[in-house]
Amino acid sequence: MQLVNNKKGFTLIEIMVVIVILALLAALVGPKLMGRTDDAKITDARVQIKNIETSLKLYKLDNGSYPTTEQGLGALVTKPTVGVIPKSYKDEGYLESKKVPKDPWGNDYMYVSPGEHGDYDLFTYGADGAKGGEGKNVDITSWDTK
Repeated sequence: MQLVNNKKGFTLIEIMVVIVILALLAALVGPKLMGRTDDAKITDARVQIKNIETSLKLYKLDNGSYPTTEQGLGALVTKPTVGVIPKSYKDEGYLESKKVPKDPWGNDYMYVSPGEHGDYDLFTYGADGAKGGEGKNVDITSWDTK
C-alpha cells in the first residue's frame, strides 16, 4: 500500500492576491453605498408618510373626521379620550404595527389637523430636525411627496 501525500491548499501569495482584490472592491464600492443611506432614509420617510395617510383615511371613513391636532397620530393606535370621541373606532386601531412610527432619524412625525395644505398636514423635518433644508435635511411632507 502506497501513501499518497496530496496536500492541496492555497499559497500565501494566492491568499494575499485575494485580500488585495477584496480591499480594492471595498474601497471602490463602499463609499458609493455609504452615500446612499441618506437617500434611503428620505425614501423610507415618504413611504411611512403614505402608510400613515392610508391609516388616517381609514380613520376618517369610520369616524367621519380626521383626528384633531390635540388627539394626534396616537389616535390611530388608541381611542382618543380628548376632543371629539369617535363612535365607530376600531378596537385594533388603524396602524398595523400598533404604534406610531418614528421618522428614519428617530423623531416624531408632525401632525396638524386641520392643516394649512389640506385636511391635515403630516411631515418630518429630515435629518437636521429643523424646518427647511436641502439634501438629507430636506423636509418631507404629505402635501409634496413624489
